[in-house]
Amino acid sequence: MNPNREPAGAERAKATQTRGTFRMACSIRATVRAPADALWALLTDAAAFPRWNSTVSRVEGVIAEGERLAVTVPAAAGRVFRPRVSRVEAGRSMIWSDGFAPMFRGVRTFTLTPNADGSTEFAMEEVFSGLMLPMIRGSLPDFGPVFEAYAADLRRAAEGAAA
Repeated sequence: MNPNREPAGAERAKATQTRGTFRMACSIRATVRAPADALWALLTDAAAFPRWNSTVSRVEGVIAEGERLAVTVPAAAGRVFRPRVSRVEAGRSMIWSDGFAPMFRGVRTFTLTPNADGSTEFAMEEVFSGLMLPMIRGSLPDFGPVFEAYAADLRRAAEGAAA
């Protein structure tokens, strides 16, 4: 199976991006034909991330509230991001954050909403903000394709696990 191909009948989720002088955001929503606990299991197993997620090379640490992670991604070769898991509502949402307001801050929010038909609405948003954003913006990757691949990979892995 082609890892970049959506499952039959699945509509590819499209990322939405907004930009302002001191704020930049990217978000995506996708309906996944799997229960929320299947998605949650994938999103909280740090060691397994690279097996299902083509946008992540490695996640070190424990994905739990208050913990700091070390995340390596192909889009930023040679860099290690160190977000803190700043909030967790088990099975429903979590927030990873990094940086120092008001200079520069990134906050990624994951949300799972169960649907009546047994599927789950997955939403992910990353907001970058701060006084240094205008200077840093040029060194940041285009998050649209990254978020679209992330959602497609999660959908494929969760639906495969649920089958």
